[in-house]
Amino acid sequence: MDLLSNPFYQRALAAALLIGFANGFFSGFVVLRRNALSVSALSHTMLPGITLGILMTGALTQASAFLGALFAALMVGLGSVAVARGNRVAQGTALAVIYTSAFAAGVAILPRLDTRQELEHWLFGDITAVGNSDLWVAFAIGSFTLLVANLLMRPLLLTLFEPNVAAAQGVPVRTMQYFLFALLVLSLVASLQAVGCVLSVGMLVAPAATVSLLTDKTHALFWGGGAVGALGAAAGVFLSSSLGMAPGPVIVMLLGILFLLAWIFSPRYGAIALHRR
Repeated sequence: MDLLSNPFYQRALAAALLIGFANGFFSGFVVLRRNALSVSALSHTMLPGITLGILMTGALTQASAFLGALFAALMVGLGSVAVARGNRVAQGTALAVIYTSAFAAGVAILPRLDTRQELEHWLFGDITAVGNSDLWVAFAIGSFTLLVANLLMRPLLLTLFEPNVAAAQGVPVRTMQYFLFALLVLSLVASLQAVGCVLSVGMLVAPAATVSLLTDKTHALFWGGGAVGALGAAAGVFLSSSLGMAPGPVIVMLLGILFLLAWIFSPRYGAIALHRR
């Protein structure tokens, strides 16, 4: 309880709740679209973006890391959608080629930087180092993604499930695909400070995947995923202090444990239920 009076801990807990809920909510789209591997690729793409930001500014700062990661993830993600538009190359294939090329460029540049030790905070996250400005950025991105996703929920879901029907109803399918990828990138970058670019995929997949084992209701994937993400992130911050471990890995491990528990004890889709059949 003494930690709650610490302003650094208060900011870390607030950031965990904000980022956990926003990413947990958006994880519903990731699960419905079945593109978790694409999220993993985009999360690793943020590394070359961070190195590019260092090269452009000459220093590793919050702004250079954030903007560099955002630029790289947007270019790779939207670039793969653009390449797949010709229907000759699948989006997953295009994403794999562009992502590995960008990641190779980041690895090649990395030895030339003088801030390699400081990069560990961005690879695996350091939510305890969140400042007031970072908290406002997380709040702004989370509020934007939640507001837009709810306003455009119907056309987004229609684009995911029935793109031909969506096009017939006047929904700009291609624009919606670009927009959904842009929201995905924003959610990834928002979790950069909390869990880093390596572990950020966990916060964008595990919450809704856990809820999907417990219910068939589509809206529950979003709001339930948000609740699981927020609770898992906040609990991870609490547990990390008592375990003497970094909060980022603890958050992702805890979300993974919740997923495994849901898989084991789910009344319809769990391991025990399947064994009884």
